[in-house]
Amino acid sequence: MKIYQVDAFTEKPFSGNPAGVCVLNEKLDEKIMQNIAREINLSETAFLVKSNEEYDLRYDLRWFTPEGEIDLCGHATLASAHILWEKGFLKNDQEARFSTKSGLLTAIMNNGWIELNFPALPEEKTEPPAGLLESLGIEATYVGKNIFDYLIEVESEETVRTMKPDFVKLSKVPARGVIVTARSRTGEYDFVSRFFAPEIGIWEDPVTGSAHCCLGPYWQKRLNKDEFIAYQASERGGVLKVKVAGERVLISGKAVMVLEGELLI
Repeated sequence: MKIYQVDAFTEKPFSGNPAGVCVLNEKLDEKIMQNIAREINLSETAFLVKSNEEYDLRYDLRWFTPEGEIDLCGHATLASAHILWEKGFLKNDQEARFSTKSGLLTAIMNNGWIELNFPALPEEKTEPPAGLLESLGIEATYVGKNIFDYLIEVESEETVRTMKPDFVKLSKVPARGVIVTARSRTGEYDFVSRFFAPEIGIWEDPVTGSAHCCLGPYWQKRLNKDEFIAYQASERGGVLKVKVAGERVLISGKAVMVLEGELLI
């Protein structure tokens, strides 16, 4: 079984968000995929198998963290598309099409960037649950929540970059994850963010594509524009282009393969 490691949302090795990508000849048992993801021990490992529908060239795609399966993952989808083109499974001018738990997702090459077509997942204003802001050690100017995550805006980019959450306390907050964001203080980016998900075994995710399905619509309302350059200010860091198009969000990034091997099981 071929397995690859790809750094997503970056063009430099050892930055961005690493994902495992397994290209399968046939579907695997769910328990085996979970064990592989636990063995690889990255935030997500993607499993791809070509659809049985010969008239529709698409891949069934599932994502697993070391702790369990998730419904949507941006960086592992970007990594999967990169491998399909890089290793010749698809031609560079072919669209990558994925059947997932979040519906049909697609990716295209666009001027050297991989552009993902994802669903918009806007948030609604809510009261923060007990312990949320205390575990993050911040004061919020806004708190919202979508189907997956809490979104918290803070006063400054410096707050986003320097905050040091208490992950033990944060893991007790019932949500897939927590997005903390602020408008960028420089002209290089429109907004910055960080993403924490200790409940699913990820203290801090380096670059989170799916979080931008929420961040895009949120900053569209705040900044009255549809296209953004975003930076996720984790230790590894990553750059994303984000475009809100109705009920879809186009998330673009670059990727580099850093490891190729065979899994022996």
